[in-house]
Amino acid sequence: MLISPSVRRVALAASLIGLGACGGGDSPTGPSGQTPGPTSDVTAVVFYDENGNGQLDASEGARLPDVTAEAGGKTGRSERGSGRVVISGVPQGSQTLQLRASSLPAYYRAGAPVAVSLPADEGRQFALPVTLAIGSNIANRYLEYGDSITDGDGSSDQDGYRGRLERRLIPQLNRANVFANGVGGTTSIDGSERIGRSLASFRPAYTLILYGTNDWNQGACNSDISTCFTAREIQFMVRAAKAAGSLPIVSTIIPANTGFDSRAPPDRNIRVEQMNSQIRMVCASEGVPVAESYNAIMREAGSNLRSLYVDHVHPNDRGHDLIAQSFFEAITRASASAAFGDMPVLVGFARPGLRRRGATAAALAAPVLEP
Repeated sequence: MLISPSVRRVALAASLIGLGACGGGDSPTGPSGQTPGPTSDVTAVVFYDENGNGQLDASEGARLPDVTAEAGGKTGRSERGSGRVVISGVPQGSQTLQLRASSLPAYYRAGAPVAVSLPADEGRQFALPVTLAIGSNIANRYLEYGDSITDGDGSSDQDGYRGRLERRLIPQLNRANVFANGVGGTTSIDGSERIGRSLASFRPAYTLILYGTNDWNQGACNSDISTCFTAREIQFMVRAAKAAGSLPIVSTIIPANTGFDSRAPPDRNIRVEQMNSQIRMVCASEGVPVAESYNAIMREAGSNLRSLYVDHVHPNDRGHDLIAQSFFEAITRASASAAFGDMPVLVGFARPGLRRRGATAAALAAPVLEP
């Protein structure tokens, strides 16, 4: 049977309509069957609000990179250096602009969400503040606290991991002043004894604790690890920092250069790793980030620890570089939990067995000169 051209045109049109109804071609409609509305870009800057007033003041130059901002179901990440974030394709209308808390580094708290009206606010740069609970301590100041390793022994410039950490933090955050307060030969008990004075002197926003290498020289720490005092003393230093309003970061004890001489027998790092396991548990219970210096050095050294050391325990330049990188990662990596931002300020914490006049960090402090 012959089909007229007009009938064929009607049939073809009907088939095309049917294809469109089944989603077989490009359609201007969205999932709900409605045409998508106009969109705009939202621009913001993520900054460290040092005085907590919610405003981007001229003196506040610190910025946070790699932080996720959200608006209208769309997201963007802040840039390194500028802290600038652009969120593209945000539906026009009234929207809420906010930071994703899980993308912030430990201890940072996001400010209140910001109301955005599009397209009126397109082209405007919003300021998204983040804060740190550091009391009267000095913003952007980091205190490295430990023994001769912290004092720089083994490095060619005697600067240890101090400058190496600072040179990482400044490009990342725009602001960082790193101080080293290491006393050679001291144990973690000595560290607990003097931390109050150091905190009062430096008033650091962050206290970076690396202690325990010399504890191995004490009988309890090189034989029966269950009676070793290291984890207990680390916990005391962590709580002293908290009580002084400083934010603690704890490094694992770095490995010894086993086989170098009699001071580093083959089984020494077994004991070190056992102590590190206890340190990690303390940090987990206190909500404190861990700088994994032990793992970083072991991973790079492989079976050749000598390549990273100048003697039995002191790292060379590359070893100090790995410690700096470990602290950098602990300071800047995103926190999976907001718990870091809600640390209690501990008052009256005291541990038996130490000679003290008072329980808080302030009570331990003696008048000292500003660094």
